[in-house]
Amino acid sequence: DQRGVGESTKAVCQTPEEFQEFLAGDYRDQSPAAIDRVIANSKKLVAGCQERSGDLLPYLTTEQTAHDIDLFRGLLGERRLSYYGPSYASMIGAYYGTLFPHRVERMVLDSNIGFDGTWEAFELGQPMSFQRRFDEDFVPWLAARDATYHWGATPEQVRAHWEQRRAALHDSPIVEGPVTIGPNQLDSLTMSAIYRAANFPDLAGILATVDDWQGAAPATRAAAAKAFNSYLSPEFLAEYFAVTCNDTPWTRDLGSWIERGAENTARWPLAGARTLAFSAVCAAWPVAPAPKVTVTGAHLPTTLMLNSVHDPATYYEAALGAHRALRGSRLVTVTGSGDHGQYPTSNTCVSAVVERYLLDGTAPGRDLTCPSPQAG
Repeated sequence: DQRGVGESTKAVCQTPEEFQEFLAGDYRDQSPAAIDRVIANSKKLVAGCQERSGDLLPYLTTEQTAHDIDLFRGLLGERRLSYYGPSYASMIGAYYGTLFPHRVERMVLDSNIGFDGTWEAFELGQPMSFQRRFDEDFVPWLAARDATYHWGATPEQVRAHWEQRRAALHDSPIVEGPVTIGPNQLDSLTMSAIYRAANFPDLAGILATVDDWQGAAPATRAAAAKAFNSYLSPEFLAEYFAVTCNDTPWTRDLGSWIERGAENTARWPLAGARTLAFSAVCAAWPVAPAPKVTVTGAHLPTTLMLNSVHDPATYYEAALGAHRALRGSRLVTVTGSGDHGQYPTSNTCVSAVVERYLLDGTAPGRDLTCPSPQAG
């Protein structure tokens, strides 16, 4: 458990009730009152972090976590280590390899953060990639199954249905016990579900339930409410903001974030609508950014990188930049897929490359492409 998560000491920023306020309303709302409320809630979250975790906050960074890894390596008496890191752990691995290249035997980085730049730059690319995954992968999938889910027989009908349902939640949020399901919750759940195509049926079933909430069985409503309450949490965001706001510098001008938030909301609304709420947290963050670790790949053995072309969270364009920065690395591009996390899966092409590398130390001589089994 890296510092800040699991059984390690955690940052504490908000109570569950305060967190519900942070997520309340509709992030698409561009009225002055709504914008003021979002900024005030973001500042309130930061104030809670300072009050409840101030002494810990400066030490929740990727660079510090890389040093923790080397501490454990030393405690285990190992001269070198082999490392597999998916998602954010790709950045931890890249930082570790930069700080301790002589300690790395083999390294696999799967679904890569844009560790060649800043968190601000990386996160500004996510509205595009989440929208791409939603529009080009999930929406056509759902349209092809109208007989089952009744959300529209064409992508255009599905998108129209989505907007109608979201508008209805804006006007009348669903309340099920302690859970409120409004437009922001609909967006967040959808973003979490489209990380993997295997989740599409569950998401579609939840959307069908939301369509007829009162007509659904109590157990079905309870399961849907639990799903809506499971993606973001005050514990997750305390760690998330500590790392992303600490690691690299952020623009502090709220006026620029209001403008960028409006642009992202209009162009890529699924994730773009939360731009202001999330960025305003880092704009108000009290801790000076940690020293920037510049990833170069110097003195590292060949590093193996994996990424799908439609990954919504660790988008392919960022992986390409990270690949260029990590000189000497080899990138396995998985086509026909938008899944987040490429190993282990049923893709035998990817598995063969990874396992040959980990077991025998045999790295590909060049970048490779593996088609997704779903595409075949």
